[in-house]
Amino acid sequence: MPRPSEPTRERIVQAANSLFYSEGIRRVSVDEVAAKAGLTKRTLYYHFKSKDDLVAAYLAARDQPNLALFRKWFAEAEGRLPVKVEAIFKNLARSARHPKWKGCGFLRTSAELANMPGHPAIRIGAAHKKKFEDWLRATFAEHGIADPLKLARQIMLLLDGSFAVVLLHRDASYMETAGEAARTLIETAMGKPRRKRG
Repeated sequence: MPRPSEPTRERIVQAANSLFYSEGIRRVSVDEVAAKAGLTKRTLYYHFKSKDDLVAAYLAARDQPNLALFRKWFAEAEGRLPVKVEAIFKNLARSARHPKWKGCGFLRTSAELANMPGHPAIRIGAAHKKKFEDWLRATFAEHGIADPLKLARQIMLLLDGSFAVVLLHRDASYMETAGEAARTLIETAMGKPRRKRG
């Protein structure tokens, strides 16, 4: 149960995070979120106009912690750039071996809302993925890689593809294989001379 001292809105978002991530957004009712937060449904609706707003808040709350965790894994890894990016995949594989792991909350939510492209949660999920892509692009540019955006997108495809396949097969080694492919792509890109402009 949440501590009474926690702000009410935060308690609701934490309850939503726990339930939506483990069960999916369509299977969880507002009543269940309110009960888990130890509040009435009326109190929940005081803070959130609708379930859609609550789903958006759930994803927004995951945004910065997830990005910070990826950067931490990158920073803590010893070695050159290819190894540091591969470390993100290795750490995700370790997380994926936990019995409560349910994949990427952003991707799962977008799949559940595939017929609602204008949903605020879809926009939040897309923005989250774009932030990670932009961070990769900037990192690759700092290392003198000739086409940092293309490489960042290739790594994103490996990452999100591995999320999907690991969730399907329940085999985290796919994440590690994707990390090896990412390392190879980066090594290859770093070996190419940067084209001069002009």
